[in-house]
Amino acid sequence: MATKPTQSTEEHTHQHSHGGAESIFKRGLVSFVLLISALLLEYILQPEWFAGWIKITWYILAYLPVGLPVLKEALLSIRHGDVFSEFFLMGIATLGAFAIEQYPEAVAVMLFYYIGEGFQTMAIERGKKSIQKLIDQRPDEVLLIENNLTKTTKAEDVEIGSVIRLKPGDKLALDGKLKSEKASFNTSALTGESYPVAKSFGEEVLAGMINLNTVAEVEVTQNYQNSKLSKIIDLIQNAAQQKAPTELFIRKFAKIYTPIVVFLAVAIALLPYFFVQNYVFSNWLYRSLVFLVISCPCALVISIPLGYFGGIGAASKKGILLKGGNFLDALSKIEYVVMDKTGTLTEGIFKVQKVTLIPEVDEHEILRYVNALENHSTHPVATAIHEYAGKVDEEIEFKNIEEIPGLGMKAEIEGKAIYVGNLKLMDKFRILYPPELTSLLETVVAIGIDNKFVGYISISDPIKKDARETISQLKAMKIVPTMLSGDKTSVVKSVADHLGIENAYGDLLPEDKIQKVQEIKNRGKSVAFVGDGLNDAPVIALSDVGIAMGGIGSDATIETADVVIQDDKLSKIPLTIKIGKKTKRIVWQNITLAFLVKAAVLILGAGGLATMWEAVFADVGVALLAILNAIRIQRMSFK
Repeated sequence: MATKPTQSTEEHTHQHSHGGAESIFKRGLVSFVLLISALLLEYILQPEWFAGWIKITWYILAYLPVGLPVLKEALLSIRHGDVFSEFFLMGIATLGAFAIEQYPEAVAVMLFYYIGEGFQTMAIERGKKSIQKLIDQRPDEVLLIENNLTKTTKAEDVEIGSVIRLKPGDKLALDGKLKSEKASFNTSALTGESYPVAKSFGEEVLAGMINLNTVAEVEVTQNYQNSKLSKIIDLIQNAAQQKAPTELFIRKFAKIYTPIVVFLAVAIALLPYFFVQNYVFSNWLYRSLVFLVISCPCALVISIPLGYFGGIGAASKKGILLKGGNFLDALSKIEYVVMDKTGTLTEGIFKVQKVTLIPEVDEHEILRYVNALENHSTHPVATAIHEYAGKVDEEIEFKNIEEIPGLGMKAEIEGKAIYVGNLKLMDKFRILYPPELTSLLETVVAIGIDNKFVGYISISDPIKKDARETISQLKAMKIVPTMLSGDKTSVVKSVADHLGIENAYGDLLPEDKIQKVQEIKNRGKSVAFVGDGLNDAPVIALSDVGIAMGGIGSDATIETADVVIQDDKLSKIPLTIKIGKKTKRIVWQNITLAFLVKAAVLILGAGGLATMWEAVFADVGVALLAILNAIRIQRMSFK
């Protein structure tokens, strides 16, 4: 996965330089104490000495802890070409209030605005910590074995090929393969599921897994930076860069809207001079400053990215990785969910049921050839054949080995051509086979030698336990489930009938799947495709949202798909769509709330009916409500 410079959510909402939430609240507390003491002196105790420069200085001291960071942000924004930022609006509004001697209101407006920034930063920090705690569970050190001795070494210094030791309860820091005979691991850091997974000698184990019962040894196959967990962490950290259309629109809108309201504020202050009798500049300037405070777009600019960030965080907690807020938007519109069969609707764990060969051939020899040839295949069927036939004969040498996508394998041995694959492979090379094979309800691996059919291996692949419930949920959501498969039509129809899928197509090549998805898109429908992310890469690229199942098993899955479901649970598909729909709903709630309140108070402010205090509510109050609404996404059940 190509790594890019990450951009945190703080950076894409505001370019804060005034520290984290704790620092903001400390500054706010100092300002609050000074403001309350000033109000107490001015309006209750009223000592003679609290006047003139003492009074002004006291309010300036109350203003500086919260005002200076905002004014600094305004200057930085101007330096980067963004003149009309919310920092600029708050700066000129509060400095203007000082100019017309509205000291308490000037300090209060900036204080509440700054505290609002603190709540925003706190929400972001909590979200980031939640995600980081969920996924970045690698220890920094490992027990490295050298010359039969162990020594503690930094994980990032361990080289590929080194062997490390795990005690019971230890977390694995690096990807590798098991050197011990067997071991059991907790995979919750990767899948969100804490049930134990048994691993045997030579099987892949991944960073973040927890060794459960016995001491285990692991040979390192990836360095620290290239582990699956590192790629997942990069994926989530980079997700903030992929902004949703709604978010992009609001940011563009704010760039146009803010200069307009600044010029309107100037007009409110100056134009009445030509039309109003008894024009008092300070009164109209106050109205224009109220107008500026109200018009600040921070409720929109802050809460909308937070909404999408919250949706990404909520999905991560469920073991669902999204590559950006734009995919949350796309998920909310999905009308068709198109699924591959093998490994998606079925377990993808094939088992040989029966080997049927013609009498003239040697079964042992044919199985040796098939087993050796399938060793060059990436299809899950190959694993089933290996388990049935046993160890691959390394002495068998093939020539011109070719894997034909969607069909099977072809090679030459001892001057003969051997074909191992589905019935379409036999059709392609004009090898005749018994017609009854097309009606079998198991997956058939046909075998041909030269131009002669010599037999077949029937293989079963059980349907996932949650498949039927998933299809029912999708239908309840008015989403049309569709199955596309390269397997025989009879097998596909049997699975479809069992699950209640009306739209199911078998005997498809990869290009046929592309055509079927394109046909749906041509009808103006929004499509999510669910597959393994490797063989189905072209279809995933064509679909509106590509969803990969079992993402921890393949780098290609993480690279290709828009959404990665870390375990193989089909029930996560409707859950993912629900998260997308809820996120978009909350984002639009925030947009509607901000616009309605601001529009009402803007009119009142321009007419002189709203004070700075109403302006504070319209700006900071709405922003806080929007932030609280956004962060509740992570607490939703999505039922």
